[in-house]
Amino acid sequence: MNEKLSLPWEWLEIPAPHQARFAAGDAWDRCTVADQAYVRAGDDPDFVCMIDGTGHYTRAQLVEEAEALSASLYARGLRMGDVIAFQTPNWREAAVINLAAAMCGFVINPIVPIYRDHEVTMMLGDCRASAIFVPEVYRKFDYAAMARRCQAVLPGLKHVFTVRGTGPDDFAALVEQGRGLAFERPAVDPLGVKMVLYTSGTTGRPKGVLHSHVTIQRIVRESGAHWGLETGEATLMPSPVTHVSGYANGLEAPLICGTRTVLMEAWNAGEALRLIEEYQLVGTVAATPFLVELAEAARAAETGIPSFRFFACGGAAVPADLIPAANAAFTNCKAFRVFGASEVPLVTFGWPRDEHLAATTDGEVVDYDVRIVDLEDRDVPVGSEGEILARGPGMMMGYADQQQTAEAITTDGYFRTGDLGVMTPDGALTITGRKKDLIIRGGENISAKEIEDVLHTHDAVKEASVVAMPHERLGEGVCAYVILLEGSDADAAALAAHVVASGLAKQKIPERFEFVGDFPRTASGKVRKDMLRAAVRDLVSD
Repeated sequence: MNEKLSLPWEWLEIPAPHQARFAAGDAWDRCTVADQAYVRAGDDPDFVCMIDGTGHYTRAQLVEEAEALSASLYARGLRMGDVIAFQTPNWREAAVINLAAAMCGFVINPIVPIYRDHEVTMMLGDCRASAIFVPEVYRKFDYAAMARRCQAVLPGLKHVFTVRGTGPDDFAALVEQGRGLAFERPAVDPLGVKMVLYTSGTTGRPKGVLHSHVTIQRIVRESGAHWGLETGEATLMPSPVTHVSGYANGLEAPLICGTRTVLMEAWNAGEALRLIEEYQLVGTVAATPFLVELAEAARAAETGIPSFRFFACGGAAVPADLIPAANAAFTNCKAFRVFGASEVPLVTFGWPRDEHLAATTDGEVVDYDVRIVDLEDRDVPVGSEGEILARGPGMMMGYADQQQTAEAITTDGYFRTGDLGVMTPDGALTITGRKKDLIIRGGENISAKEIEDVLHTHDAVKEASVVAMPHERLGEGVCAYVILLEGSDADAAALAAHVVASGLAKQKIPERFEFVGDFPRTASGKVRKDMLRAAVRDLVSD
């Protein structure tokens, strides 16, 4: 049996102080997604709730496999409170792993498949994970070998399990082993920590976002109701199920809302059209490039995909003309912008019924209290720009790190988003900029400082400053401004190779390098990144 690891969030009160008002009311359903799964499976065990490239899976099948996996993991020594990570593509096994974690009271740790040794080791070590599920090999990358490298430096990582691989530690073998074992579900606190999800911050330090069973359920239920999603209907999920949007709407919604999820392992607009028409899908939640390409494919195929009713679009910049242009390509679908973060999923639910507001704002604030404040935390007049603060029943419990939590949550329970915006009198929120030094590439948050830290380890680099630049398909790309040491002849290829060798994900490799003699600076010497961003915008547009 594993020696019980102390967890970094043992300081956390349950419910957290900023959640006390919701715990005292009726905002939360006092149940876990496992509780929901048993109810759904009892009502209609043969309802197909999950479809991926390997087939159709009923509620009864998911519950049965999750029970078997739970029994097998318990036999391996895993216990309530242990952290179980998974780094899989959009495969139905992710739904089984997630459901088993809820059954056992494990804390689930989704990790995006693009991450490599550097990020994965950091995340697993920070949350003190006991086990991880990874593909054996996927897209020519050996995830199992990477996980074992992580295990070699993380003594608390007792188990590396594979998915769609071979051997006794593979998912299929674990499920088969568990079918012959007894398993008794423990009592799991729905208000307890359910998930730790890492997101890039302004400083490059890992931030483990903690959610409970009830916070995730609240967002799924309320957003589904706002979009008119009905029990029995089917949605498309091309977003990674290791992101909060893909996780909530892909893995959890079928059991919370009684819907069906069709998972896409890899995005392809033509394939998305086929799936929408074959399964009469009604909507999705995905990033801007997916909406652009789906609309283009619909026009080319001369189909309006009439079953499709909504496309909640977020995670990257959304040009104002995109929404009406996309809507014109569809028969019934209404696209709209939404805004949220891992810490406060879906602060806005969009404007499905008002195309002008859907196109020109980032959505209607629903189920959150929002303040727009100045640098002194004073509320600004309606229509004035300030930092967006938000609180609500879907907000995170806190970060795994106590100090990060104290810095991010105000004394009256608001989360400091780091985003700038304005609020209109009718409750429309529009994002105008970011205080955070983040690059949002195709919906992926990338920490500029993390890349800068790597560039600064190169012998030829005196100083580096990384900023977002316009990217036609992905919204934003990565540009590195570099001051070289005198006499150095390092070029873009050498610096890019250095970033690759560091182990960072390939999405973080700068797509453009600009070599300069100095950076524009404030009087105190701080780099004017706003000017660097403006400069590269001009360069890209030339």
